[in-house]
Amino acid sequence: MILVFSEKITPRLEYIARFIFSEILQTDILFTTNASEFRASRLPKINYSPKKLDNELFVSPHELLFQNEIYPENLKQINSGGINEFFKTSPESDLPFDLLAASFYLVSRYEEYPETGFDLYGRYPASKSILTKFNLLKKPVVDIWANELAGKLRDKYPQLILRKRKPLFISTIDIDNAWAYRHKGFWRTGGAIAKALLKGNFAEVANRVKVLTGKEQDPYDTYSFLNDVFSGHEKQTRFFFLLGNYARYDKNISPANKYYRQLIREIAGKYPVGIHPSFFSGTEKKNLITEIQRLETTTGEKVKRSRQHYLKLTLPETYRRLIGAGIEEDFSMGYASHPGFRAGTCTPFLFYDLPREQATNLKVVPFQMMDVMLRNYLQLNPEESLEEIGQLMNEVKNAGGTFVSIWHNENLNDQGRWEGFRQVFEKMNQTGFAWENE
Repeated sequence: MILVFSEKITPRLEYIARFIFSEILQTDILFTTNASEFRASRLPKINYSPKKLDNELFVSPHELLFQNEIYPENLKQINSGGINEFFKTSPESDLPFDLLAASFYLVSRYEEYPETGFDLYGRYPASKSILTKFNLLKKPVVDIWANELAGKLRDKYPQLILRKRKPLFISTIDIDNAWAYRHKGFWRTGGAIAKALLKGNFAEVANRVKVLTGKEQDPYDTYSFLNDVFSGHEKQTRFFFLLGNYARYDKNISPANKYYRQLIREIAGKYPVGIHPSFFSGTEKKNLITEIQRLETTTGEKVKRSRQHYLKLTLPETYRRLIGAGIEEDFSMGYASHPGFRAGTCTPFLFYDLPREQATNLKVVPFQMMDVMLRNYLQLNPEESLEEIGQLMNEVKNAGGTFVSIWHNENLNDQGRWEGFRQVFEKMNQTGFAWENE
């Protein structure tokens, strides 16, 4: 049990303190605004106020956690000999920076709210983030800071026992295109063949005909391979299905297709599944509800998980919409273009609705890498990709956090530009699943 003193307990302070202590350091926390009570307590203590009281751990606070507005912050980097920091404290403070304010700034995604310059798909770009500017994006800095705080607390209060977390591994698959050629209907198939012929792409036509006549397996049909990789680790796996209407960015099999529905039922019988809200579900409110209902009708179970198609995430609107639709857990927190820790943490956290100044019950599960990120954005080959993944996994393992990856069934076909990435996927999962036995 740790006692925190502050002259004022705000929703921001309570939210981030509970995240740091309860979720990362896994210890109970109490708050008080009574200085006499704080002085008299024999518990390990943190003084989060402008003035030092006795011999407690003293952190001089930044004003961020006592505000109720959103201001663009002009942050400056502090180099204290370890992980670079921001939100500098007073010279008397036992920490060179306000860990709670800095952590709240990242976890709440404070920096995204004033932003107006988004990418082609309306997403907050990694290049705008303070973590990218300070070269910290590939570090789970909030978890690292929390563990550094734990060390200072143990030095001051040797009786304090803090459990070391065991790292977790979750492998997730997005089904954007269940099949490359099969089950797409007469008009889509005929149109695709005609388009290929006009372009002189006779090899594609030949491959399509072979698949449709049963002479070859559909290149996106990697489900047997996935079952083999995930065997014995089904609970550590998540599948997300795109069930939106056909549109420019939503080109999956028809949600009404009986073969697609059968595939969903087979996968849902083995693994936890969720909805992959369509690109246009963000502009048409009814679309999200319709897509969730389609998945619930197919599986016969309530849909509790989601990940945005194209990772199209706008705060706070996207999360408010998901909460209103009954979603309890979202896996969209990360960047399409850059590996790392968008919210500065590898620990799942509750979404804090900043304009409303309140914590919600929506659990945000951050991811660290995606197959398309490695191959398309970073232009990495399989060997380079495996090295990139290994570095991220080591960061998560050292922090005792949760490693989450995104892969697509279509990119695990081991063909063309994706040749060799199937082996990357296998090695990543072998390493992650082995954590359970360490």
